[in-house]
Amino acid sequence: VIGQPAKSKRPKEPGENKIKPVNKKVKPKNPKMKERESVDSSLKSQSILTQVMDKGNFQKLAATLSLAAGQSIELRCKGSNVTWNYPSYLDTFKDSRLSIKQLDRYSQLILANSTAADTGEYSCWLQLCSGNKCRKDETKTGSTYIFFTDKEELFVPTPSYFEIVYLNPDKPAVIPCRVTTPSAKVTLHREFPAEEIETDGTDIIYDAKKGFVFQHPTSDHKGIVYCKAESQGAPQISIKYHLLYVEVPKGPPSATIAVSSSHSDRVHVICTVLGEPDVDVNFRWQYPGQESGRPVIIQNFWRLINRGIGHTTRISKSVLLVEDFEDTDVGNYVCIAQNLQGETTVATKVELK
Repeated sequence: VIGQPAKSKRPKEPGENKIKPVNKKVKPKNPKMKERESVDSSLKSQSILTQVMDKGNFQKLAATLSLAAGQSIELRCKGSNVTWNYPSYLDTFKDSRLSIKQLDRYSQLILANSTAADTGEYSCWLQLCSGNKCRKDETKTGSTYIFFTDKEELFVPTPSYFEIVYLNPDKPAVIPCRVTTPSAKVTLHREFPAEEIETDGTDIIYDAKKGFVFQHPTSDHKGIVYCKAESQGAPQISIKYHLLYVEVPKGPPSATIAVSSSHSDRVHVICTVLGEPDVDVNFRWQYPGQESGRPVIIQNFWRLINRGIGHTTRISKSVLLVEDFEDTDVGNYVCIAQNLQGETTVATKVELK
């Protein structure tokens, strides 16, 4: 209850009605029970994740949490077999500030001496295992997005000074200039011609947890952009993002195979795939001397090529080299190229010259 009547002669009991009917005793009751229940039900998905506070107190976590960079944080997730998710760079750099321990009834995550770069989603879930197979228990999960605020670092730091963002016409594209302070005002700018890109809240929206989202990318959006953030001080500029427009049919790899020989005893078999810039291609080979353990050299590499009108394609190659080519190497050379959509097999016959 907020405030008291000016002429009240005694402190009001918790939950007592603010206006009491005349000459009628009112039994104190807990108000807003329905509202309290609805709050509890909204926290069900958060129920296994808590933050350890001072003096051993625990606090259930909301969808977002803001902490000053430099602080340490301890999270606990109830369960005897818990899996955690946290900003991936902490794994990449094997950061010693991060500690995870599984105890009997809960798992403990401690992040010491936090930095702005630690900003991101922290989540956990219970694993249900039967034998060697485990699956996520969708009813027992917890998640929160933590902003580690730093006035000197309004943007979440990245390991590079320049990033490529692919604009695909059939899926949203994200320019990942995330901030450490959720209240910061963020704008998107094109480098050339120098101009601010309008965020209309429909086709282009800003999400502090993701960055700028282009819901329906087109070739008009391509170019070099950057973000600007302001929050109680001088504006700060993000790294630059090169937006490349992509339009390549989806499906199994489009592969070709060819033979090249610079010397009569040295043969290259080249398998080439053209595809989307952000789609990885895996190569496998079958060749005549494989079963007998004939030594060959296989090299895989890829690069981006500009096909004009702002369209970019990835060219992936696998080169199989046979040195000292002899009779046992004569036969069919088979390349199997695979991506998430499927695989394509191409073959060529190589003979002695």
